[in-house]
Amino acid sequence: MLKAVESACAGQPDKVCDQVADALVDEFVRRDPASSVDLSVLGSHGMLMVAGEVDSRADFDLASLAKKAYAEAGYADEVEVFVNVEKPSDEMKGAPRGATDTRVVRGYATRETREMLPRPVVYAHAMTRRLDELRRLDPLFGWLKSDGKAQVVMDGDRVHAVTVLASHGAGISPREVKRALIERVIVPVMGEEPPAIHVNPLGAFVTDGFHADSGMSGRHAESDAYGALVPFGTALSGRDPYKRAGAYLARHAARSIVAQGLAQAVTVTVAYTMGRAEPILVEVRGVLEKSRGAKLDLTEVTRREYDFRPEAAVERLSLARPLYRAASLYGQFGRGGFPWEE
Repeated sequence: MLKAVESACAGQPDKVCDQVADALVDEFVRRDPASSVDLSVLGSHGMLMVAGEVDSRADFDLASLAKKAYAEAGYADEVEVFVNVEKPSDEMKGAPRGATDTRVVRGYATRETREMLPRPVVYAHAMTRRLDELRRLDPLFGWLKSDGKAQVVMDGDRVHAVTVLASHGAGISPREVKRALIERVIVPVMGEEPPAIHVNPLGAFVTDGFHADSGMSGRHAESDAYGALVPFGTALSGRDPYKRAGAYLARHAARSIVAQGLAQAVTVTVAYTMGRAEPILVEVRGVLEKSRGAKLDLTEVTRREYDFRPEAAVERLSLARPLYRAASLYGQFGRGGFPWEE
């Protein structure tokens, strides 16, 4: 069965918006860990729009921080920032923490890779991370710009095709770009040259970022999670820890089940309804290990072991701290340094 996933570089327009949104979340949480934040960011042709609802004691210049995050994504041009942020409605203020909407989240883990993620997801994120590292750190890649993506298509364990989109300066030919990226990105990550390689299929990729396209936070929710191979649900970027906590604890629970040898792959589904902290559904499904997992009711075990109420999940994983901009690139899951991966 063919599986296709993608990943975005730091300068891809949607990813720029994710980083701006999560830089703002981090700053609110840094200044006031109890902040309630629900932000969306839109970027297009010289402008950024930050919109949403915030209830926080933190007071800082959102536009200045948004401009800083934009520059750190790899852009030197000026961008105009519009901010339209208000306090939540009185009805929302009366809801339990993290229970201001209906929400379905899923945590997934597989023993397929050491990251406990599907192999094509690992490959795609590794290539975009490699592109960004070459741009920032290798003087020989001074021509490489920050907008880009990677797509991996696999048929079982075999790589079927790889596509890399990488923006670049005007002084290098498409042929040189392709050769350099095959040698320094694709082959080092994949271990060999895939049977089908597509690098910038339209030729030159000079006009990039918001000069070429618009972006919006949350558009890459599934590729940020499990590569769209597992339905994920809500976007995470722009939201405070209490609105994210269920997704992170579900991943933490799935990792634990696989690490204990109870399943080869497992999905933990958690559903919340508005106004209620306790989830209305916790369900575990997966490919169980016959020797151990098949003898257990993993749904019941997970319900007993994990308290999925948002406040309890935030406390268990110590989420009320600025973690989120770092998590907004190369996938929310599968990397060390985050409490849900421990």
